[in-house]
Amino acid sequence: MDIVFNKKARFNYEILEDIEAGIVLTGTEVKSLRQKKVAIVDSYAIFRRHELYLVNLRVDPYSHGHQFNHEPGRSRKLLLHKKQLEQLRIKVTQKGCVLFPLKMYINEKGKVKVLIGVGKGKKNFDKRETIKTRDTKREMERDMKSYKK
Repeated sequence: MDIVFNKKARFNYEILEDIEAGIVLTGTEVKSLRQKKVAIVDSYAIFRRHELYLVNLRVDPYSHGHQFNHEPGRSRKLLLHKKQLEQLRIKVTQKGCVLFPLKMYINEKGKVKVLIGVGKGKKNFDKRETIKTRDTKREMERDMKSYKK
């Protein structure tokens, strides 16, 4: 079950690779995620010591949480194997590589997972090229649809 997508990520970044990671959450955060009360757009992943954290992920407080509610803007630890963390650290040290969440979802076992993208920022002319290809593709589909009728 998909919780949220980061639509701007594919527009603003050239995605080189994506990795599935677990995330450390409290009980009220999981309940709030199931209600899809999360903002993933401005979040990114950074290394602190030898661990990877997701920063600026906003999970709204659970409506029935009372005094046990979580802090909405806290950093959340991502769960990866040591080998994966080292590979990511090497890629991030390269010029211009960034780690950012592409989507959050709940897998078949009921665990919340985050798809982390490794990418480089696009320049303005790359973004214009993306818009142009998307528009031409949309026009071609529209023409094919009208041709079939």
